[in-house]
Amino acid sequence: MNSEERLPLGIKLLSAFFAFGAAVCLLTIIALLFPGGALEPIWRLNPEAHAEFQKIGRLSILLMFVVGSACASAAIGLATRTRWGRQLALGILIANLIGDLVNAFVRHDFRTLIGLPIGGAMIAYLLMRGRVEDKDPKDQDQRHNYSL
Repeated sequence: MNSEERLPLGIKLLSAFFAFGAAVCLLTIIALLFPGGALEPIWRLNPEAHAEFQKIGRLSILLMFVVGSACASAAIGLATRTRWGRQLALGILIANLIGDLVNAFVRHDFRTLIGLPIGGAMIAYLLMRGRVEDKDPKDQDQRHNYSL
């Protein structure tokens, strides 16, 4: 891989961010499947989430599987410089921002607002990288890969 093909640091970090999200989802699934097991102490980090997952029941495992799969796919898509990876990452980040806003105003949990500038910065970065790379004809090939 030559210097032109290297992933920018920002994309590496975003890919790692989504991979971490997928790993957290996997741990959550294991903790939900084996209540009282070795992972039970993780619920001390977010007891409200544990209570909400218990209300949802077994569907919470499916929910975490879908979220984890989306995060893992975004991590892979970003790392391999695909357009769909960037689009999936943007979709996940936008959905998360909407969720943060809903939690802030419906549940009056204003702590979630800290995610707005962070998620907004990630979205802005992906949009700016996408515009620059979409205009660069040397990056377009038959597979529709883009340097992010």
